[in-house]
Amino acid sequence: VQLQASGGGLVQTGGSLRLSCVVSGRTVNNLDMGWFRQAPGKEREFVSAIRRNGISIYYLDSVKGRFTVSRDNSKNTVYLQMNSLKPEDTALYYCAAGSTLITSTIRNHHQYAYWGQGTLVTVSS
Repeated sequence: VQLQASGGGLVQTGGSLRLSCVVSGRTVNNLDMGWFRQAPGKEREFVSAIRRNGISIYYLDSVKGRFTVSRDNSKNTVYLQMNSLKPEDTALYYCAAGSTLITSTIRNHHQYAYWGQGTLVTVSS
């Protein structure tokens, strides 16, 4: 399984970006997909996840109401729509995939077997 993340960039506070994660090697509806981020000097942090059923969705509390995760099975792609961005959202964003996750571990990055290369999001104040 290979993941290719894109869509990062520089945006002002309050702006929007949409991250994409193209999956190859397996269909996206057979994988649990997650988005994580890592700011300089900080640990990798869970942002959002969408289970393979496409229904169970999870968010970091601080992004609820601002970020939306979605999936396009026809393009084998997962998206993270990020609105009302804040400077504290600045980080390298990674998409990740797993096939053996359970609900209690969906926010644990160690449980994901496959990772994309990361895309940088910078929010200026």
